[in-house]
Amino acid sequence: MRVLITGAKGQLGTQLARILQNKESEIGHIPACYNNAEVVLCDVQELDITNKDEVLAFGEFDIIFNCAAYTNVNKCETEEDFAYKINAVGAENLALLAKKTGAKLVHISTDYVFDGEKTDIYSEDDECCPVSAYGRTKRAGEEKIISACDKYFIVRTAWLYGYYGNNFVKTIRKIATENDSIKVVADQFGNPTNVCDLAHHMLLLGVSDKYGIYHCTGKGVCSWHDFATEIVKVFEIDCDVKKCTTEEYPTPAKRPKNSALSHKNLESAVGDYMRDWKEALLCFAKNVDKES
Repeated sequence: MRVLITGAKGQLGTQLARILQNKESEIGHIPACYNNAEVVLCDVQELDITNKDEVLAFGEFDIIFNCAAYTNVNKCETEEDFAYKINAVGAENLALLAKKTGAKLVHISTDYVFDGEKTDIYSEDDECCPVSAYGRTKRAGEEKIISACDKYFIVRTAWLYGYYGNNFVKTIRKIATENDSIKVVADQFGNPTNVCDLAHHMLLLGVSDKYGIYHCTGKGVCSWHDFATEIVKVFEIDCDVKKCTTEEYPTPAKRPKNSALSHKNLESAVGDYMRDWKEALLCFAKNVDKES
């Protein structure tokens, strides 16, 4: 088996490669068919996914894991054309490579494809209506993949954190350590997701033939304030986490008020082993200084 990981230097790509190397994740062993896989790691230095000719000439693979994306949500508002090249055109090019070589494509998408106005959790079948440039470019990538190839897994995730790179958990830990109190938005809700759990399920999907759209997030819904409060708790930091509203903390990009995702398709296809978000966060807190 030959496996390609794009965006291999990011927090998800790095974790995915580590799990393939170790043949297991924090939630269990991965399928044995990965044991002797040849894993090709690439970032923009090795492959410009926006260059169609370069992508189509890159080689033949059995599974392509696309972890490459332009994820700076606020900068996307002023750099939407650039974000579109990576998040939409790049995704399409990898789908064309998958179609050409018969590979499966496992592509990471986002909760930002929804507007966040729904009061219940979002299913994979709900209508997409992105309200930010980032969401628009990621939804465009989904649509281009669906049009370009048949053997795809579009995996939407949210509020992702991991051992490698920067993320919300590391940021809150740092600023809480440096301050007696902090303010965090309490009126946006979603699912904190440990990158180890996401990577594990990507690998399960990659060896299945249950193609389609999936949601893969930590179990349980909370606000950013709830998340930050739990972070301070598990790291045993003496800091008061105060609530604020979205209006009190304006950002260039509009955020979904509710981006909680259901796992209906994941459970029926390969099983849903995602951990409760508090359990996964506690595990992260115990291991982060050893792993990162």
